[in-house]
Amino acid sequence: MLGSTSSIQRSMPAGAAPDGAQVASRCTSDTVRSRRTSPALMPRAGASSGIGESTARKLQSLGFTVYGAARRVDRLETLAKDGIRPLAMDVTDNQSMQDGLARIIEETGRIDVLVNKAGYGSYGALEDVDVAEGRRQFEVNVFGAIRLAQLALPRMRAQRSGTIVNNTSMGGKIYTPLGGWYHGTKFALEALSDCLRLEVAPFDIDVVVIEPGGIATEWGSIAAEHLDKAAGSGAYAKQVAAMAKPLRSEASANRNSPPSVISDAIGTAVTAKRP
Repeated sequence: MLGSTSSIQRSMPAGAAPDGAQVASRCTSDTVRSRRTSPALMPRAGASSGIGESTARKLQSLGFTVYGAARRVDRLETLAKDGIRPLAMDVTDNQSMQDGLARIIEETGRIDVLVNKAGYGSYGALEDVDVAEGRRQFEVNVFGAIRLAQLALPRMRAQRSGTIVNNTSMGGKIYTPLGGWYHGTKFALEALSDCLRLEVAPFDIDVVVIEPGGIATEWGSIAAEHLDKAAGSGAYAKQVAAMAKPLRSEASANRNSPPSVISDAIGTAVTAKRP
């Protein structure tokens, strides 16, 4: 979460013309694309607030049928009252992902946009963070996103259209001390997205990467808590204190951009002819 901007990337196949491969804006989770009744799926670690909520409302304002996915659907009550369809889903549970996609196809007959936003930052020295926690972060930040793409792609290929939006981070381009597991997941999702883009291009399916910087959400405080728990004492205590302070700092928070920066970017990406 460094900086306060976001970027969209759509790397071009070899030999292709570079038409706006990088543009400022974009973000979040689920499916949107073709026209007004197109379904949009937004799995996230709670589509109930922050970027998730902002994106759900943005996509709905563009005329899409929006499915907001979260482990606890009770947290989606406000969105549900406004017409956004709640979907119980845990991106670490294969069956719940299968059931969620099956419901969307049954109700709408298509999947036009998948925006993968589920993720969290677990900070700490690599020596200190339990490998089980590292695996969990990859399960949520990487494998959940790719599994949802796997489930959505057969329908998108049959339609010969679709957009997959993977939310990575500026942390997928840079690295910091104590952020090894988090950066590792973001670098991995960037690479997987780039490979997937080339694989599905012949089926007229787009893959877009969103790289948010500092956004006004609970991300920083949650990351600081993980940092304290993992390495708040011991050999890396000084580094932990130095890193946790700006994560909790009000001054840092005041420099963050609102979630609408990301949702506006996503809206632009999923409605563009060539994102």
